[in-house]
Amino acid sequence: MPVYKDEKTNTWRVIYRYKNALGQRKQGQKRGFETRREAVAWEHEQMSKHEIKLDMTFESFFEIYANDMKNRVRENTWKTKESIYEKKILPFFKDKRMNEIQVKDIIAWQNAMMDFADKKGRHYSPVYLKTLHNQLSAVFNHAVKYYELPSNPAAKAGAMGKRKGKEMLFWTQDEYKLFAEQIMDKPMSYYAFEMLYWCGLREGELLALTQADFDFTKKTVSINKSYQRINGRDVITDPKTPKSNRIIKLPDFLAEEMQDYISHIYGVQPDDRLFPITKSYLHNEMTRGSAAAKVKRIRIHDLRHSHISLLIDMGYSAVAIGERVGHESAEITYQYAHLFPSVQSEMANDLNNIKMGDEEDVGEES
Repeated sequence: MPVYKDEKTNTWRVIYRYKNALGQRKQGQKRGFETRREAVAWEHEQMSKHEIKLDMTFESFFEIYANDMKNRVRENTWKTKESIYEKKILPFFKDKRMNEIQVKDIIAWQNAMMDFADKKGRHYSPVYLKTLHNQLSAVFNHAVKYYELPSNPAAKAGAMGKRKGKEMLFWTQDEYKLFAEQIMDKPMSYYAFEMLYWCGLREGELLALTQADFDFTKKTVSINKSYQRINGRDVITDPKTPKSNRIIKLPDFLAEEMQDYISHIYGVQPDDRLFPITKSYLHNEMTRGSAAAKVKRIRIHDLRHSHISLLIDMGYSAVAIGERVGHESAEITYQYAHLFPSVQSEMANDLNNIKMGDEEDVGEES
């Protein structure tokens, strides 16, 4: 493609032609390069991107990855991915050629991430380190699967960090009651936390609730959407997973509470959000109520853990609990196995009874 010298500005200009994904011929150009070498390098990069040649830079391939993926995931999910790439991955890999990135480069990046400490000397958590690695590996997996990169160097390097986070916290029923008493002065806060604790909702599910989601004849609430605040906009998305679409049966007292709450909201329309607040508001109320009740401060998401632990304590199965909270039963079993201690004891007792019964039978026969 042509590279021209602009005598008036003493800079270089590139004109390049290509075919887009529909086979249409297109032309592009860029001016202002200080040297011919810079102009030629930029031209090569553009042609590599349009022809999907993996001697392009990681930064250029990330543009392709973004175009392929960002419409396939929820907007807030993509924003999280994009932030990780821009702040933690691109600064290290952006100028490296995709087909030249080696395992040693991945290991060097991993070491840099593990060694990083902020001004207070805090390092990234093991869970966050694993998330960083997974996001980098996803780009290479995409290149391997769809653009014929021979192998994934991040997979060869091995993961860093670990999946399991901090110890799971939850409130007992008594702790929650102490907390609830302290936030009754703000009805919206009180009813929001009632739904979180007694239904095990996720924050986004709670904040997306509308009057139309409730059926007070059947005493149910339908969970079919999630609320996110993205770049200053209110965004309603699909729930986190297909399993998250569910209908929850409300206990009688909660159905009465919510019916009373809705009846006192002036001019509420069927599709208006019942809790037009933010996640930060909930976090502030959690801090306020915990301090006033003198109970340990837990995360908002830990109310979901609290609900699940309560159901486990009541004797419900992982399958039944999973259907209520929108989890696969295998996830319930894996994440909350430590809360099923009686099962192991019962198994041991039953095995013991079988063994002792067999020995008694032998004694009687002799």
